[in-house]
Order: sequence, then structure tokens, then C-alpha cells
Amino acid sequence: MEPTPEQSPHHAYPDHWEADVVLRDGGTARIRPITTDDAERLVSFYEQVSDESKYYRFFAPYPRLSDRDVHRFTHHDYVDRVGLAVTIGGEFIGTVRYDRIDDTGRPASAPADEAEVAFLVQDAHQGRGVASALLEHIAAVARERGIRRFAAEVLPANNKMIKVFRDGGYTQRRSFEDGSVHLTLDLEPTEKSLAVQRGREQRAEARSVQRLLAPGSVAVIGTGRTPGGVGRTVLRNLLAAGYTGRTYAVNRAFDEGLATLDGVPAHRSLGEIDEQVDLAVIAVPAHRVPEAVADCGEHGVQGLVVLSAGYAERGAEGRELQRELVRQARSYGMRIIGPNAFGIINTAETVRLNASLAPESPARGRIGLFTQSGAIGIALLSGLHRRGAGLSSFISAGNRADVSGNDFLQYSFEDPDTDVALLYLESLGNPRKFTRLARRTAAVKPVVVVKGARHSGTNPPGHAVPVSRIPDTTVSALMRQAGVIRVDTVTEMVDAGLLLAGQPLPAGPRVAILGNSESLGLLTYDACLAEGLRPRPPIDLTTAASPQDFRDALAEALADGTCDAVIVTAIPWVGENGEAETGDGQVLAEALTKAVAGGSAKPVAVVHVEIGGLAEALAAASSTAAPRPRTTAPRAASPEAGADRAATTAPEATKGRAGTTAPATPAARTGPTAPGTATATPALGTPASGTPADATDDPETPPRPGRIPAYPAAERAVRALAEAVKYAQWRRQAAVPGKIPEFLDDTIDEAGAAALIDAQLATAPDPRGRPLTHDEARDLLGHYGIDVRPTLPAPDPEAAVAAAARLGYPVALKTTAPHLRHRADLGGVRLDIADEEALRRAYGELTDLLGKPAELLPVVQAMAPRGVDTVVRASIDAAAGAILSFGLAGAPSELLGDTAHRLVPATDRDAAELIRSIRAAPVLFGWRGSAPVDTGALEELLLRLSRLVDDHPEVVSVALEPVVVAPQGLTVLGASVRLAPPPARSDIGPRRLPNY
Repeated sequence: MEPTPEQSPHHAYPDHWEADVVLRDGGTARIRPITTDDAERLVSFYEQVSDESKYYRFFAPYPRLSDRDVHRFTHHDYVDRVGLAVTIGGEFIGTVRYDRIDDTGRPASAPADEAEVAFLVQDAHQGRGVASALLEHIAAVARERGIRRFAAEVLPANNKMIKVFRDGGYTQRRSFEDGSVHLTLDLEPTEKSLAVQRGREQRAEARSVQRLLAPGSVAVIGTGRTPGGVGRTVLRNLLAAGYTGRTYAVNRAFDEGLATLDGVPAHRSLGEIDEQVDLAVIAVPAHRVPEAVADCGEHGVQGLVVLSAGYAERGAEGRELQRELVRQARSYGMRIIGPNAFGIINTAETVRLNASLAPESPARGRIGLFTQSGAIGIALLSGLHRRGAGLSSFISAGNRADVSGNDFLQYSFEDPDTDVALLYLESLGNPRKFTRLARRTAAVKPVVVVKGARHSGTNPPGHAVPVSRIPDTTVSALMRQAGVIRVDTVTEMVDAGLLLAGQPLPAGPRVAILGNSESLGLLTYDACLAEGLRPRPPIDLTTAASPQDFRDALAEALADGTCDAVIVTAIPWVGENGEAETGDGQVLAEALTKAVAGGSAKPVAVVHVEIGGLAEALAAASSTAAPRPRTTAPRAASPEAGADRAATTAPEATKGRAGTTAPATPAARTGPTAPGTATATPALGTPASGTPADATDDPETPPRPGRIPAYPAAERAVRALAEAVKYAQWRRQAAVPGKIPEFLDDTIDEAGAAALIDAQLATAPDPRGRPLTHDEARDLLGHYGIDVRPTLPAPDPEAAVAAAARLGYPVALKTTAPHLRHRADLGGVRLDIADEEALRRAYGELTDLLGKPAELLPVVQAMAPRGVDTVVRASIDAAAGAILSFGLAGAPSELLGDTAHRLVPATDRDAAELIRSIRAAPVLFGWRGSAPVDTGALEELLLRLSRLVDDHPEVVSVALEPVVVAPQGLTVLGASVRLAPPPARSDIGPRRLPNY
């Protein structure tokens, strides 16, 4: 909305204050500045406010606004007088304003830094978190305009408003004066205010996803009149899954006399439906979607799943259509999954929602799945079903113009039905927020991620989000820091998800291997070593081992305190005639599940592979699972996207964790390292939808042991176990978070560094900033206790000799030309020069070999104690934030990419892990008899640099190279620093939904 000419030309309409927010109940609203065009909206809004709320606002009966009031409340200069409104459907539901005041409470201008603030929220929308969201945004606006405190007068009976101020987390003072409560809030964000803000964000965004996944009613808009087509397929899938809510078919082309379709009410528009519709699945051509969205918004629909294609995946024109779709939906308070989505699934017994193109709803399980690709979604659903795993929820977000992986993490964090979150992502719209949410979620349940489009440097078609330029290796390291299990393929995702959802976390890397094939045991042993595990010598039960032998050996391994996990390797039994004995898979599965029935806290995995000509025996073993129950419910044909089970019928609800008819009793956990377990299967690797033979309806029946995952290759089982081991170690460490040592505060001059940075940027005509000179960089780093060894210029031999005399021998002579910097291999560095004669000789050799002094820019520097050359860097990525990096100088980091990364701010634990996570780390700890170096000094340097870039975002890049780490202390020989105006941050400030 643009300002009118009546508004001051010196303070243009601040469109960056506009924001979409998620309210407490999961609905959305828009916050924007109030303009002179809002007079009628303001009057209409005020008329809908109760007399009691008006009394609380004005401390007296105030039935209507005068013309003077309307003018005052709609005319702002956006500096000393600011008003914000919350709108839904273009109409006001809440307002807030501040007026700058002086010490006496009279209107003032800057430099006065206090303002009076007042709120008003429609009674129908109170309790939705409107005032809390407004407080966050008006506080951010005030800070931007130089206001540091809010003052508010509140009647003692206005408990709701007092609670808004009290719960905001800001430092506040309260007093009782002249019959009212006087509140003063300091607007500087605090740890408490940030925690409050993020807690509200989590609850609101989780609720917004929950409303989509558990609607009380669903309308499919675009349901075809004849079988086939996307809309008709979704409708039939909803019915086949046994959706527990009300279902409606909507198509404006329906005949007026058509009352039902596939047994559900049929309507030409939502307006014909007498009851509330919570979720609309839109399956109409793109040009008709705006009409459908408007119909949904006007009739109170809470959320949309847009299956329609033709948006950002089609290019610039489609991207603008997609943005308009999001703007339109949010204006009505609705969130969107899609467009170009595959759909959503919720297997909870109380919901049983399959609003997707998947022809068969998965069994109920403990895995939540989010994917940005319909094709990958189909593959994952098929793979999980084939492996006998169930899901708690599934979202295939398509172009993910609104609901994203971040929202799914918010939902998964508190969803009691989800033990493991699997995400296939092709883009990260807000990497900083993603790592924050992933870290919090991973602290209570595993998060497994596959990242597509890793090396393209661009986003896939349809994903209109900022592109991060950081390498994929850095992205992977940052995910690991946040506790995310990063895997490379969807197969590895399924492998890891099965183990994590069905087995407890291992207490360590020690692995017992047992089985009836010596060769398979050795392959498993080698795979464990390759993945960094500590396997015990394999136990060969011989090919004559019976299922009872397997059971006894497994029970013994689980009771052995010298191992943390068990891998069972198995080949089928082959009779004397060379044919596989029937039923061996089923019998072996029963033996293994009985062995773990004692509730061991160790994970168990099974490897069963085809060796020689045993394919038929393995197929026979897998076919011995109980047949999947079926119903006569109609099943929709598979869409052309390619699900391969179009003719299958709906699974009947059965007992057990997967496909239960009543909420399952949570499996027993084994302390903080257990992510949760799932029900055991009667046969390995087969669907668990049949009723276990010993299942009962007794609610007192103890929880069954977890599902034992089966893998067709040793490498896959071991890789999944290795990921579980690393994640379990991260969980244990995350339980006691790292800290920033207090001694740093005594040796850091933050104010002095800030003054230097401000002075340097004030002299930089380029808005992109400027690099600092060597002396300027030394000065800035010195404010943070980072001492850079000085260098003196040597434009000629005489200057070099004078510099060496000043510094003291021995010295180093080196070039600083950009093309020769840090290239000792090219002869640009001469070390251990002991006297003047050697220095003059080295100077002549250098210039004769590489060029004139004016080209080489030689310098002289005092020699540092011998040690290991390392490189320490910090940089700011606009999307991911500040990143701290470490590696060995030269070929290890530059040629082999052996560099470790951590997000800033780094803790003492992050610094310790950083130097130990590179492959060449043994060089620092006494490799091949060399003296270990002072890693404590190196960790301190990393912490100091982290503090510098965290305290001063204007420091956009720092490179310390080389940093020579000796057995005692270290020396920073070179430093380069670049300053620039800090990039905008998307992870701080008031809550807002992204707009791409």
C-alpha cells in the first residue's frame, strides 16, 4: 500500500515493515503500517470492538471515533508517530500505535528515546496472539527509529493486556499511579525475549501444520465428473483411507441435480456447504486457482493443498503467479502446501487422512516424512512400504511456496506420534532458521536429511528462494553441528530411518557381528572399520546353525557389556538336495525377535544378502510373512506419475504399532538416548500390517520390542548404524551444551573495535565495503586479543636490511603480491635468514626469479617458532550466516578440501571439535612421533575470532594465514579483513513468514 501525498515526503511508506505472521491458532494475518487510506477500515474495525475493550483502551466510555480521532490515527510520519494494523481479508482485526514523548510525557522528536504505546484488538480475535505479534513488530519499528523504551498505562482490570507486556520477555518496571498500572519496557532484546518469541513461533507454526494434517472436514475442489483425473483420484484416496472427517466434492461444472459423488455430498461451490470446511484440496487448472482460493477464503477455510501445476516451475511469469497465490491465501489467513504438490497424509487413527495422489495410504508408524518432490515422495512411500515401515505423517510440498521443511520441523518437534523426521530438501529458504530448528528437534528425536541440487549452485525450478553460495561440504558440516543426520541418497534415508525408528540408540561404537556365513561376517567387519566403528571379530555360527542357535547367540551378545550394537548376518539354510528350506525367513525372524524381547537397550540390525544362487531361497523367506488384510473399499487408479501398485486394495486397520485401530501405547524408552521404538514384525523386511500372533487387546500388555530392520547389503546396514552412533554421541554432548569462556571478556575491547569499524566504513565510498590494510587489520584484531606478527615493507635491499635490524634476526623475506601470496612452493618465501649478508643474497635471488620489487611487494617479518601451519577463516554468507572454518595451510585445505566448519557463535566444544574433525588432525597431536602442538591456544584463537564476527557483523570476512601452532603458543603471521555494511538477517527481529 503506497502513501498518499499528505504524508511526509521525508519519510516514505516503510514497506519493509509489512509482514505475514502465523497467529497462535495456526492461522495467518498481515501486519502493515496504517495509512490515510485506512480511514473507513479503522471506523469499521472500531465499530466491531466491544464497549469493554473500548473502555480499557481510552479509560472512559468511547462509543465511536470522531473525525479528529480518525485523522490522528491514520496520519503518521513513520518516525515519531507510527501505527500498525493486523489485517485478515483486508480488514483490521487489531491495531497498535506509538507516539514519541519526552521526559514529561509530552510529544517529542529525536533524540527523545521513549514512546507511549497502546493496543486495541477486536474481541472476536482476542486470544489468538494478535497483541503479542504486534508488540514484537512495533518494538522492532521503534528500535529502528531510535526509541529505546515504551511506556504504557493499563487499567488494573485489563489483565489480558498486562499479561501481554509481562510475557514479552523485555526488561520492565511497574508502578501504580492515579488508578492505573504504569509499565515501562526496555526494548533491547534479551535472551528471555528472544526465547519467548521463538517459543511462540514454534507453537504457532506447529499448530498451522497440525490444522492442515488433522482437519475436521475436507473439500476436494476440481473433482471430476467421470472417473480419473487428479481431483477424483484424491477424493477416492480419501475415502479408501477411511478418513474420519466430513468429505465434500466441489466442481462448478456439476449438474444442478447432482447430490452425491462416490457417496459424498457434491456441490458447485463452497457457498453451498452449510458446515465449516477446514481443508481444501485444489485440483483445477492454474488460471482457475485464484477463483477457488477466493471462494475458500470467503467461507472460512483454514488451509489449502494446491495440486495444480503451472507456477514457478514454468519460469518468471509462473513465479509471479505463485507469489500472488501466496499473497491471496495469506490475506484470508490460510496457509498453503504447494503449488504443484503431491499431497498430504496423516495415519493417526483419529484422522486417517490421505489427501494425496498416493494410491495407497501407508501403515501407521513413527516416521514423519517431508519431501519437496512428488517423484521422490512416491519413491520414498514405496520404499518404506516395501520395507514394512509405517508413517505418522507425510507432506509433499511441491514448490513449497509457503509451508516448508522448517514448518515441518516445528510440527515434528512436538508431535507425540513422530519419533523420526525424514526430509528430502532441494532448497533451504532460511538456512539459519533451519539449523536452529534442526538442533532443537534433534535434541529429542532424529532428523535425517537428503539434500538435492547440491552442486548446481542454483535452486531447482519452482523454488523461488535465496541461493546460498557456500559449498555443499560446508552445508553438510553445519548440518552435522546441528545434529542433523545428513545422508546422500533416499535409499540411505530409508535405511537410517528404519533403524532409528525401530531401535534404541547405541551407547558407543563397539559392534558384535554374528551369523551363519563367515564371508558375510567379514564383509560386515570391513564395512564397520570403513565407517569408523569398532567391530569385534565376527562370530561364525556356521551354515549348520539353527534359528535357536541364532537366538542364543544374539541373546548372549545383547547381554555382553563389551559391545554396544549387534549386526546379525544370515544366509538361507540350504538342504542336502541344494534347495532352500521353506519357512526359514519366518522362523529366523521369530527367533531373533524373541531374543530381543527382553528389552535390551542395544540396537540390532540384520543383513541378509543373496550369495551364489540363493535368490529363490531369499524370495521364499520374504514371502512367508502373514498376508496383508484387504477390504472391498474402492481404490483409485494410480496417477501417471508412476506409483507401481495401482491395483492394490486398502489395508484393513489392524492391531500393533503399524495400522492400529486405537492409539498405540508409546514404546518404552531407554533414557535420553532412545528415540523410540516400533512394533516387531513377524518376518524380516516385510510389511507389518498383519496382526502379530501374540497381540492382545489388553491395555496392560507391555510394549513389544522394536522392529528389527533388515538390509540386503552389509554396507547399508553398517552405514545406518554408523549414523546412529554419531547421532547418539551428538545427543550425549548436546545434553551438556558448550560455553564461551569468561576469560575472553577481560581481554576484549568491543567498544574500541566498534569505533574503529565505524571510522573505516565512514571513509569507504563503496557500499560493498573495503579491505583493511595490514596495519588496520592488526589494530582491529588486537582489540580481540589476536596478535598478528608485524611485517615491514622492503621495496629495496636497503629497506629490507633496515627492517631486519628493527625486528631482529632471524627473519623471513616474502612476497605479498596477490598471485604469490602464501605460495612458498613458487619460491616467494625465504625463511631463517640469519644475517644481513644472507638477507641481501635472498633479496637478489627473489627479484631475479620472480620479478621487480614493485611487482612482488616484498616484506620482512621476524621468524616465528616452528610448528604446524594452519589457516583460520571466518566469513558471512547472506543465507547461512557467519561461518568459522579451520584447516591445515596449503595442500590439505586448498587441494584436498580438508576444512572443517562451524556456525558462529562457536562454543568451547565447537572449537575443540573444529580442530579435531579434519582428516589431517593427527598432525596436530603428535603424528609419527612429532611433538603435539598447543591446541588449547588454537581453540582460544578460534573463540576470539568467533566473538569478533558475532559482535560486529560488519566484519564480513577474516583470513588468518598462516597461523603457526607450536608446542607452546601460536603465531599469526598474516591477516586479511574485509568490512562492509552487514547483510540483512532473516533469523532475528519479529516473527514473519518468508516472502519469496
